[in-house]
Amino acid sequence: MRGRCVLKILLIEDEPRVARAVQEGLQAEGFRVTIAATGEDGFFRATTEPYDLILLDLMLPGRDGLEILTALRAQKSATPVLVLTARDTVQDRVCGLDAGADDYLIKPFAFPELLARIRALARRGRSDAPPRFVLADLALDVVARTCVRNGQNIQLTNREFDLLEYLLRHAGHTVTREMLARDVWQVTERMTPLNNVIDVHIARLRAKMDTPFTSRLLRTIRGVGFVLAEETS
Repeated sequence: MRGRCVLKILLIEDEPRVARAVQEGLQAEGFRVTIAATGEDGFFRATTEPYDLILLDLMLPGRDGLEILTALRAQKSATPVLVLTARDTVQDRVCGLDAGADDYLIKPFAFPELLARIRALARRGRSDAPPRFVLADLALDVVARTCVRNGQNIQLTNREFDLLEYLLRHAGHTVTREMLARDVWQVTERMTPLNNVIDVHIARLRAKMDTPFTSRLLRTIRGVGFVLAEETS
């Protein structure tokens, strides 16, 4: 059992240039983004397809954002909603939050701030996040913080555990050093990259959970990053 490899985002936005810019920016960061250009289409998608996060404009044709938000919460939808709007009065923000928004970002906004808000919402303990990951003979329990491979307990440091959990969440997909620096080390700006630090931790993790066993799960993709996956014959 493993988590979804990427965050799936629904962007409900009627301004084509804004929607396209946000979509392209988020996709470059590894997110999957679906655009809905009207309130009706947005509400339909939000209630018929699973999303990890909704980015919601308030001023929409057909059905405005507050109506959508109120209806979603009335249906007991727990999907995080980040409101993106030009409405910047205190009363507007209060109405949005009271209707069930998880966060509120005023247009025009800086893209790095949007990314930071999205990551903060994603870290808020999603209820659908699996408490246990299994890949081949490797099992990781994120609640008990235990790691077992082929029936053997593996002692990991906190950093090694977080690193392995991240790799398992992205199992089968390449994870770059930049992704690890950003999401595991929580470093977005640094004069010198964390490549050496990351490589040392990868080597230590591999020595504990991979090297002693007959099959290899953790591979280095030279010049790109790392992949955690079952060996293929």
